[in-house]
Amino acid sequence: MAGVRRRDRHGRGLRGPLTPPQAPVSRTRAERFDDLVGDEVRRLGKRWGRELSRVEFTVEEVPEVEPWFDGPVPLGRTVPGEGGRPVRIVVFRRPVEARASGDQELGRLVRDLLVEEIADLLGLSPESVDPSYDE
Repeated sequence: MAGVRRRDRHGRGLRGPLTPPQAPVSRTRAERFDDLVGDEVRRLGKRWGRELSRVEFTVEEVPEVEPWFDGPVPLGRTVPGEGGRPVRIVVFRRPVEARASGDQELGRLVRDLLVEEIADLLGLSPESVDPSYDE
């Protein structure tokens, strides 16, 4: 029996993923966005942990809007807690990504959006929730 034959008919080398699945470069855009929101929630939670202990943060792709809705697409919203459910702050990934021109602006938009939603929920100004808000 001759040597092991590999499928490399055109001399292009072995096929398969170039990076291991746990490498940051192989994460999807949605996973990176989830990480960005999670990092910002943890940062704000250090200061407002007790007040935010009954708040759930989620990411959804796009908001559900009625066909006759006329206005800008919302970037996020706060869903009141009912029937023992916690209050939920939702960030809509696709509209936020569409408004950002790069990674730095994406991070700023997520930060500002979460600060504004938390400030509205707590009845405070955004600047008192996060002093870096207007930077």
